[in-house]
Amino acid sequence: MSEELTPTETSERLADDDFTLVDIRDPEAYEEGHVPGAENLTIEELEEIVEEREWNDTVAFLCYIGKSSQQAARFVEEYGDASEVYSVAGGMDEWDGEIERAEDVLDAGSD
Repeated sequence: MSEELTPTETSERLADDDFTLVDIRDPEAYEEGHVPGAENLTIEELEEIVEEREWNDTVAFLCYIGKSSQQAARFVEEYGDASEVYSVAGGMDEWDGEIERAEDVLDAGSD
């Protein structure tokens, strides 16, 4: 099992330049609400790019409840080049921080 970060620990690391948060939920769920700054990659997309991608030193994966993100983290530990790989414990179900919606980003762009 991959190491886990709590939602609070994840939130604290978002400001770090060498930290990447990857939301592996489907694009529709991501658009409905995601952690600001999180990148959206499905498991299928991750499988296609894992070996070619230059990962930041620290990567955390986020899913619906914290199970699929463990699978993604193990996958990147095995095939990627990140130094530290985590799963966010409890996924979006446990996230109590800021949420960004695709419509919020679109609205902000029209100001």
